[in-house]
Amino acid sequence: MNIYNNVLNNLDELKLEKIKSCLADYLDSIKSKDLAPLEILKDLTDMELEAKKIRSAKSRIGIANFPYERTIQDFDFDYQPSINKREILDLATLRFIEQKQNILFIGSPGVGKTHLATAIGMEAAQKKYITYFISCHNLISQLSLAYRENRLEARLRHYSKYKLLIIDEIGYLPIDKLGANLFFQLIARRYEKHSTIITTNQPFSKWAEVFDDSVIAAAILDRLIHHSTIINITGKSYRTKDKLVVPSKQQMQS
Repeated sequence: MNIYNNVLNNLDELKLEKIKSCLADYLDSIKSKDLAPLEILKDLTDMELEAKKIRSAKSRIGIANFPYERTIQDFDFDYQPSINKREILDLATLRFIEQKQNILFIGSPGVGKTHLATAIGMEAAQKKYITYFISCHNLISQLSLAYRENRLEARLRHYSKYKLLIIDEIGYLPIDKLGANLFFQLIARRYEKHSTIITTNQPFSKWAEVFDDSVIAAAILDRLIHHSTIINITGKSYRTKDKLVVPSKQQMQS
């Protein structure tokens, strides 16, 4: 076995996959260059580190349970002029996570709440903040099941650990008193410890109906709104954007 194959085997053992895959091309590319051994070593380890960062980011995004991949750049701010683009870009710097603040997106279905929440969440996951996305209905179902099976404490600890928890679609489905109580317990645990992003189609004035309890709703809102940025989106639904085609005069007459 020659030295090159020995090196490949060593790279396999060390799990340096990127260096192994690029080694042949890299050696060809430096034949005409006068590089010091340390320069060569730096080039190769830089490749491996960059590949590791990409793999780690993909893994964190997978664990985060996003419904789809979205970025801030994908968002059509011209279609939603009620949104302050500069404010969203500032949130995407993730300073709010360091400051343990929350974000609340309010608006009708289809206006881009989940897109923006997901985009900010993906940015957080890529920057090594442990992040998780879950619908409100699924979250409460999980907490209620844990309560019935006498393992609520473990489940609350699980959802409390995330640096950023995204809770989607508050207000789309009814929440019973037990669910409201369990939801409050989670929000209370995260209060001033970690950041939470909320999306909802209901104004705060209707949260007493959403949670079937005005006292619990007020307590939840008190903890979410304190140290928060509230984004109220008043535009049209993206889902109808390409369907709202004005018929021609000929079509109207036919």
